[in-house]
Amino acid sequence: MLADRCWFFCLVILGCSTFCSDRPVLMAQTSVGNDWTGWRGANRDDLSKETGLLKSWPENGPKNLWTVDTGGLGYAGFAAVGERLFTLGSTGDSEFAICLNVQDGSTIWKQTIDDLFENNWGDGPRNTPTVDGDRVYVLSASGQLKCLSTEDGSEKWAVSLTEQLGGERPFWGFSESPLIDGDQVICTPGGKQGAVVALNKLTGATIWQSKDFTNPCHYSSIIVADVNQQKQYIQLFEKALVGFDADNGDVIWQQDWSGRIAVIPTPIFEDNKVYVSSGYGAGSMLVDVSDGENVKKVWFSSKMKNHHGGVILLDGHYYGYSDKVGWLCQSAKTGGVVWKEKEALQKGAISYADNRFYLLEEKSGQVVLINAAPDGWQEFGRFQLKPLSENRKQKGKVWVHPVISNGRMFLRDQEMIYCFDISGR
Repeated sequence: MLADRCWFFCLVILGCSTFCSDRPVLMAQTSVGNDWTGWRGANRDDLSKETGLLKSWPENGPKNLWTVDTGGLGYAGFAAVGERLFTLGSTGDSEFAICLNVQDGSTIWKQTIDDLFENNWGDGPRNTPTVDGDRVYVLSASGQLKCLSTEDGSEKWAVSLTEQLGGERPFWGFSESPLIDGDQVICTPGGKQGAVVALNKLTGATIWQSKDFTNPCHYSSIIVADVNQQKQYIQLFEKALVGFDADNGDVIWQQDWSGRIAVIPTPIFEDNKVYVSSGYGAGSMLVDVSDGENVKKVWFSSKMKNHHGGVILLDGHYYGYSDKVGWLCQSAKTGGVVWKEKEALQKGAISYADNRFYLLEEKSGQVVLINAAPDGWQEFGRFQLKPLSENRKQKGKVWVHPVISNGRMFLRDQEMIYCFDISGR
């Protein structure tokens, strides 16, 4: 069976105990330049713009500011805005959204969003909230898309991706993180009513749905791109990479893709070119989409096969973990391998800030800081994340990607949420 062939999950989370002392007064929520508003940051590229961070770590890693066990089960990531940290989790028979104080990890509010999704790799939600002003957009694993107040978690509106938009829940649950673009919230229900939909972000009303493209959704999150001054939404499906017109959802171009089982990583766009990678032996590809429907494949490589730990484009190179190869630096020009490292750290997720990559190994919970450069692996510290969750299912691993925001690094293993000071102060 399919479930027996895979060990999976990304995308790309219970009762409280904090290990901090003073509890500072919560400041009013504000948006600052180093906020992390959703999946892979504001630009969906996992590139933090922060500077002045620690260039190396002491023997036991950076200072742990707090640890709490209130996150609930699941694999949801973080949005960090001002003094608030947003994520999703599950407990009992329900999934919930939760807002924490970034100063001490205390719970500000908690709101039920759906019934529990159950799976052998781990129950609960598996995506990241998206914050836009005074609203936060969340998606349950079963497809309940909700707009909540960032202030108190109260519900503004709700739409079912399955019942109202014709979507079908994928095997491992809906894993996409909602995209906010202007007045629209964009997501991928998949299915006969249209694979991609644009909703009014204030009301949830449907603006358009891509009726000429009805493929099932997989697990990737959609991105917005300016292609020759035309705004497009770009999404990766199991067998196709597609560019949609942002005004009406029409298909502008599409390129065949050799995905299988689970297509997860987010597409990367730069200079009218789109990069994608998938695991299960699929590989990686760069296409030029500058000429409308006439897509040109620049290269294909079997070297980078990124399962779900993410790939980052930095200064003409792609970085991430490739199944059966190891940590990889890949040339954006040719797709060739610049360097690889398999022995220093096993498979995991990657994030970037201030000329450093932050790596999280999925099996052990080791966290490693390395140089972000094409001249080889250079390590600047590592530590063991602990305590790890005792409630993770046997097939599950530490799959939530690191988030760097306002001098802090946020990590997670199921209900356990950790905050570290990496500010360099």
